[in-house]
Amino acid sequence: MSTRLHFVVEGQTEETFVNRVIIPHLASCSVWGDVRCVMTSRKRSVIHRGGLVSYARARKDILLWMKEDQHREVAFTTMFDLYALPCDFPGYRNAGEADSPYTRVAEIEGAMTRDMDHPRFVPYVQLHEFETLLLVSPRKLDCRFHDCDRAISNLAEMAARFDSPELIDDGPSTAPSKRIIREIPEYEGMKASAGPLIAERIGLPTLRGKCRHFDQWLSRLETLA
Repeated sequence: MSTRLHFVVEGQTEETFVNRVIIPHLASCSVWGDVRCVMTSRKRSVIHRGGLVSYARARKDILLWMKEDQHREVAFTTMFDLYALPCDFPGYRNAGEADSPYTRVAEIEGAMTRDMDHPRFVPYVQLHEFETLLLVSPRKLDCRFHDCDRAISNLAEMAARFDSPELIDDGPSTAPSKRIIREIPEYEGMKASAGPLIAERIGLPTLRGKCRHFDQWLSRLETLA
């Protein structure tokens, strides 16, 4: 038995990462994926995608895809950042009172599951954003950013202070992407191309070994078939 899996993701960086890294891996589990960025606006027949502006908008987009594809073997999942998550997400208020990032995302994902009410919907909120995955092994940044040895060493030393990159906070100046951009300003304009490539170089086994929430998500997707 096989399953088709539709990913709804926050932006182009996540879309490329899912296409390059996750979908090929899941194919070995007979889970056949495709991915698109979440819809942000629609004017007449023109649809704009990329950027999470509200849960209401994302929910409408996901429900529309569910309506379009109602086959029994189909599943749906998301890849949205906890960093700057819109405050209309279900469970958002309770999540703010949680004592750990893992409890925060569990609260939000559980509330999304109940709200979407679909038997094969697997919500995923990334702790705290895509760049968390890059800080699993900051040394791999050198594959795109040459002559940045000191900056990369600074990032490696910083990441080593955390048991997992998923525990790096989501402050406006200290979230994973902000830390990388502070050391390597060029990353900001190259995020969509460089980020997925670096994550691919790090490799899924290493990413999963250091990011337990990410690993739990992939483990659920692997069993969908």
